[in-house]
Amino acid sequence: MSLLEVKNLVVEFPNRRGTLRAIDNISFDIAPGEILGVVGASGSGKSVTGFSLIGLVDPPGRIMGGSILFDGQELVGLPASTMRALRGRRIAMVFQDPGATLNPVLTIGQQMVLAVRAHRAASLAEARALAAEPKLLLVDEVASGLSTVEIATFVKHIRDIRDHYGITVIWVEHIFSALAQVVDRLIVLDNGAVIADAPLAEAMRDEKVLTTYLGHAATEAK
Repeated sequence: MSLLEVKNLVVEFPNRRGTLRAIDNISFDIAPGEILGVVGASGSGKSVTGFSLIGLVDPPGRIMGGSILFDGQELVGLPASTMRALRGRRIAMVFQDPGATLNPVLTIGQQMVLAVRAHRAASLAEARALAAEPKLLLVDEVASGLSTVEIATFVKHIRDIRDHYGITVIWVEHIFSALAQVVDRLIVLDNGAVIADAPLAEAMRDEKVLTTYLGHAATEAK
């Protein structure tokens, strides 16, 4: 049974020229305890996909169709207050830019405690113990700001979290080498559409993946 099922998801951003379809009818699922990598070139829709799952698509962007079923609960169309109750408690996210998402006045530990206490009454000790409880962890392009050694350390932490707590992980990333060390399965996006969804080794033998994703990555790295 899948923990998360995404079916025919469509996300659009109105602009002066009309409407940009950032996510074009994509579908995928993820099993409990699985580590799923989501990759693609810049503008492929990978980060928008991650933010859609957690209800954080910035206006005027909006989900125009499809379903996001998480642990048996439909997330599309949920009231904002209900979605806020899910974030941090059942779904957590490691953001790409900590400077934009963390309060520089407070320690990371204090902010973790505050996040838990926002969802339930808990003592300081209880809040620290509960901080690792979410069923689904989304990781958004963290590798670009890390050294090779730091990436390896982060990958180890992801493995440890999955193995110890049974947490399911979706890692959205531009740097493929980070994902190659840890993911069970790979989804490749191009122009808002899924062009591959397969176990890591199989995906990397797919000619479309090699020519589309790796070709873009090589060009952008120059």
